[in-house]
Formats: sequence, structure tokens, C-alpha cells
Amino acid sequence: MDQTLLPALDRIAAALERLSPPPATLEGVDTADAFVWLPERGRLLPIPHVAHVRVDLLQGIDLQRRILLENTRHFAHGLPANNAMLWGARGMGKSSLVKGAHALVNQMDGKPCTPGKGLVALIEIQREDLTSLPLLLSLLRENHRRFILFCDDLSFEKEDRDYKALKSVLDGGIAGRPENVLFYATSNRRHLMPRDMIENERSTAINPSEATEEKVSLSDRFGLWLGFHACEQDTYTDMVQTYAQARNLPISADVLLARANEWAITRGSRSGRVAYQFIEALTAELAAH
Repeated sequence: MDQTLLPALDRIAAALERLSPPPATLEGVDTADAFVWLPERGRLLPIPHVAHVRVDLLQGIDLQRRILLENTRHFAHGLPANNAMLWGARGMGKSSLVKGAHALVNQMDGKPCTPGKGLVALIEIQREDLTSLPLLLSLLRENHRRFILFCDDLSFEKEDRDYKALKSVLDGGIAGRPENVLFYATSNRRHLMPRDMIENERSTAINPSEATEEKVSLSDRFGLWLGFHACEQDTYTDMVQTYAQARNLPISADVLLARANEWAITRGSRSGRVAYQFIEALTAELAAH
């Protein structure tokens, strides 16, 4: 071999090594109670402080809160528990309930002041990273901790085939779902697919029922279906008052509700998110004066 080529070959080899992904690992899994999965790096990114709302401040979802908390506590203590799908109206507390339930269960039963000592670790996975779930599960299966995988705003579009991979993961394949892993997801769609996509499959298929069944069967993999519905005026009022009381805002009830209703009208909707955004703005305004 021409010795003059060796430096160039060494540089090529070094470049290829930099481009090749590192082996996946759970290094640092005991340093925090929440993580974001980074599949391109094969790592969990620790999140020291999860932005969440206390579950007792979430109004209008008492039944959903009780069911999800009970399911999460069962899982935390090694009892049977179900994958959960939280679906329905935007801004009604779906993702807030997941994060709040995780925080409360660790606070009640774990060691919340000691990072990495919570009974359950929360791992957020992005919708576009679902194809990496088998890799992640293979890592989690052998770990001593218990994990909730959380995918926010989960949905699938036409020609999207990732739902088949997720279906297989939820069932666990021949190895079964790891007993130390649950999957929680939120979606604005009950069956995770747009209605026109399901209806189109039904109208063009030789056997419409079989085509539709294939599309909606993913949602059947979730043992818990928790519906979140549009916000009524009384519920919106309760949300605003609860947030205001939690912050001890110096404002009369009449003025608070009048301004909250005006805020909702300008947004064109009522929801827990709208109520929280109003309280954020009002808190800043009152503090500035």
C-alpha cells in the first residue's frame, strides 16, 4: 500500500467513527425522575424539574384524575396497570394530568427531594421517534426502575405506517411488554386517526369493516380510555377561581370572573389552558402594580 495514503485513510476512518451512532445506554437513569429520549444519541436526557400543574388544581376532570392516579399508583407499587390514552378537547388538562399524576405519586410514595429516587421515572418520547421504541424497551427491560413512556399529542396521518410499530410495542410482541414499563399518550383524536382517513378506508376497501378495524385497532391496545370534553362555563369559572386562590391574587371575585370571561371571548374558547394563560397574565399585571 502506498504509505502516502495512510493519513487520508486515517482521516476517513475517524470521520466515519464520528458519524456512527454511539451504542445506546441508560447511563444516568438514576440521576433524575424524568427524561427525554434522544434516539439519535441513544441516550436519556435528564430533566431535573418537570413543568407541571398540581393535580388538585385541575378542575372538571375529577373522574379522569382519580382513575389515572389509581392506575399510576398501582404501577408504582408493582401491581397490574394499564396503558392509558387521554383523548379529547384541546387544553383540558390531558398532558397536565399525566405530568401531575407522576409528580404526585412520587411525592406521596417516593423520595421527592432526592433526584432519581422516585418510584416511577417519566420518559417523554416524541411522535417522530416511535420507531425507536423497540430499542428503548430493550434497554428498559433490564433496568430496576419503573418507567412511564409519555407521548404527547399522538396522532397518525394517511400513509403513516408507524402506528403498526406502536401496536406491536404495546402488545410487546413475543417477548411481552416489559412489566416495568407503561405507555401513556394524549391525543385530540379518539382513534388517533383523522375521521376522513377512516371513512376513506371504509369506502374504498373490498371489505370495509376489515380496513377500518386495522386503522382503529391501535386504540384498543390502551386499557384505559379517558375522555376530556369541551369546557362548560361553570367549569371554566371553577378553573379560574382555583388558580387565583392558589396564587392569593388580590382581586375581587366579580372583577376576576368578568375579566376571565372577556379573556375567553378574545381567545374564542374556554379551557383549562385558556384559564391558566389568563391567570399568568393577571398575576404579572397585579405584581407590576
